Amino acid sequence: MRVRVDRNLCTGLGNCVALAPTVFKFDKEDKAVVLDPVSVEDEILLEAAESCPYDAIIIEDAEGN
Repeated sequence: MRVRVDRNLCTGLGNCVALAPTVFKFDKEDKAVVLDPVSVEDEILLEAAESCPYDAIIIEDAEGN
C-alpha cells in the first residue's frame, strides 16, 4: 500500500498520529507526514485514514486505486 498526506487538506488534528504513531508524525508546520506505513497492519492504516475528517490521508493499492 502507498500512503500519503495531502498537506493542503491536513489541519493537524492528530487522529492519525494517535492511531498509528509509527506511521504518522507532525512536522514543524503541524502537518502529518508519513514515516513507515508497513509498521502497522493494513486495518490500522485504513482506520487512521477514515479517522481524518478532512480526508487528508490517501491510501492506494499497488495499482494506484
